[in-house]
Amino acid sequence: MKPVKVVCATGQQWQFDGWDDCVSIFQVEFHIKFTRVVGVQSRHKRSATGAKRAQYRKKRKFELGRQSSNTKIGAKRIHVVRVRGGNLKYRALRLDAGNFSWASESVTRKCRISKVVYNATNNELVRTNTLVKGAIVEIDGTPFRQWYESHYAQPLGKKKKTAATAESEDALNKERSNHVQRKIDARKPYAKIEPAVEEQFVTNKVYARIASRPGQAGRADGYVLEGKELEFYLRKLKTKH
Repeated sequence: MKPVKVVCATGQQWQFDGWDDCVSIFQVEFHIKFTRVVGVQSRHKRSATGAKRAQYRKKRKFELGRQSSNTKIGAKRIHVVRVRGGNLKYRALRLDAGNFSWASESVTRKCRISKVVYNATNNELVRTNTLVKGAIVEIDGTPFRQWYESHYAQPLGKKKKTAATAESEDALNKERSNHVQRKIDARKPYAKIEPAVEEQFVTNKVYARIASRPGQAGRADGYVLEGKELEFYLRKLKTKH
């Protein structure tokens, strides 16, 4: 895709990877220039009984809303937006990784986000791989597997007999001091994890839920799905396919 160069009347210049990036960024940066101003107030809505509310004032600056960031998966690109009170919001336009927590093991690692697999709000957000709070994503489980194998000295997930597996077995069975070995032996009773989670580590593709707001905080952090919540979303994914 050819780069696009935009020159403003004031002499400012911008360069974008393509027209899609150009349009999305200009929607975020110059939202006030749009004829349709987005509002976050609810005075235009009807009451609970269906009555139409009377308009007793015009729109206010403090009721101003902004264009959605529509965060995609890609090299990190974050824009800083000045908001009410001089505060700053971090509008993530592209993100490719985040900090994800494995709650049952009380460990957090930075993992790469592969794709969006489910969103209860809109299937269009799945098709376009849009990162929003509450989206179910597929992350790379390698950081968690490496931590598990070093912490418990046990393999995680069923692996095929390959040369790489032999190397990992050497790392698991390396010589340790008596003190370290006693610590590892004491951890082994707690090394068991639920089968549904362990199956995902076979392919190193783990399902997680985004808990942060990429368009507000500029981050895509979340947690690994486990237990009843994982069962629920696995059922949803089966019915979707």
